[in-house]
Amino acid sequence: MYQNMSGLAAQSNLSVIDLRSDTVTQPSPAMRAFMMDAEVGDDVYGDDTTINALEAKTAALLGKEAGLFLPSSTMSNLAAMMAHTQRGEEIIVGRGYHIFKYEAGGSSVLGGAFPYPLEVALDGGLEPNDIDATIKPDDPHFPMSRVLSLENTHTGQAVSLDRINACLDVADKHGLTKHLDGARFFNAITKLGISPTDLASRFDSINICLSKGLGAPVGAVLVGSAATIAAARRWRKMLGGGMRQAGLIAAAGIYALDKNVRRLKDDHDRAATLANELTALNKFKVTYQANQTNMVYIEPAAKDIEPLRQHLGERGINMGGGSPVRIVMHLDIDDDGLTRIIDGFKSYYS
Repeated sequence: MYQNMSGLAAQSNLSVIDLRSDTVTQPSPAMRAFMMDAEVGDDVYGDDTTINALEAKTAALLGKEAGLFLPSSTMSNLAAMMAHTQRGEEIIVGRGYHIFKYEAGGSSVLGGAFPYPLEVALDGGLEPNDIDATIKPDDPHFPMSRVLSLENTHTGQAVSLDRINACLDVADKHGLTKHLDGARFFNAITKLGISPTDLASRFDSINICLSKGLGAPVGAVLVGSAATIAAARRWRKMLGGGMRQAGLIAAAGIYALDKNVRRLKDDHDRAATLANELTALNKFKVTYQANQTNMVYIEPAAKDIEPLRQHLGERGINMGGGSPVRIVMHLDIDDDGLTRIIDGFKSYYS
C-alpha cells in the first residue's frame, strides 16, 4: 500500500503524507549534514565523544546525573526496569501504557518482573487511589511492589503535572521507584507549558525517544542517577545494545534537541485545526481532548474505512488502520500538507 501510494504520488508530483505515526519522519538535509560531521569513537569503551555529549546534554536538560544512549525506547524502558527490579518484583503500570502493551512483555520475559496493570483514566493518567490499593504488603504470598511506571504523553494526551504529582505522592509514601516513559516527553511539556525539570524532577528515571516528534532517525536516551545509569548500561550490553561508532546517529539526537523541540507546537496546532475541520464534516466520531498534543482519533463507519484509505492513498496520503484510526501530525507535514489532508477527507465525503 505504501509503495503503491508513493508511486501514485510521484506520478502526480505529490510527496507522500504519512499519517500513521511521528516515527515515520525523515531526517532533514541539515540533520543529515550534522550527522556526517560527527566525531565518533568506540562507545563500548566510552570513546565516542558525540554519544557522550548527547548523554550529558539530555541528562542536564532534565536535571539528572547521567544519561545512556540506546537504540530504541523499548530497550531504554526495559533496561530501566531491569535496573530497578529483581526477579519476582512488581511494576505498577497503566493497562494501555507502552511498557505493558507494546513492548512484547520484555520486563517480564527478560527481566523476571511482574507487571500489574491499572486502568488508565480519561486524561491518560492513573488514579492515585488505584495505585495505593494495588501496593502489596510485605507478605511471601505476593510479589513485592517495587516500581511505579507512568507515561506522558499517553495516546497523545499530556497528563497534567497535578495528576502526575498525585501519583508520585503515593509512590513516595510506599517507597516505590518512579519511572517515566517519556517517549513523547517534549510534546507533554510543550502542551503543559512547563520546563523539562518540572516534569522530570521527581522521577528516578526517564526514557526520552529521539525518533518520534523530534525527528531523529533512531535512538533513545535514558536519564537518571549515576547508579541507575551504570546498572542500565550493564543491562544494555547484555541486551545487545552496546554500539560502536554510533556517534553518527547520536548526532541526530543532539540536532533534534537543539532544533526540533520548539517546533512541536506547530504539530499540536495542526492537529487541533484538523480535529476542528473533521468534526465540522459531521460524518464520523472525532476524538480530540483538551489535553491532546499531535494526535487525532477518528471512527469512520466500517464500510468507509477501506474506500476512504484508498481515496486518500490516490492523493498521496497514507492513513493507518485500527479502530479508532489514529492520525498523527509531525515535522514532515506542513500547512500545505494539512490542507491536502483536509481536502482529501472533504472530497471523499462530498
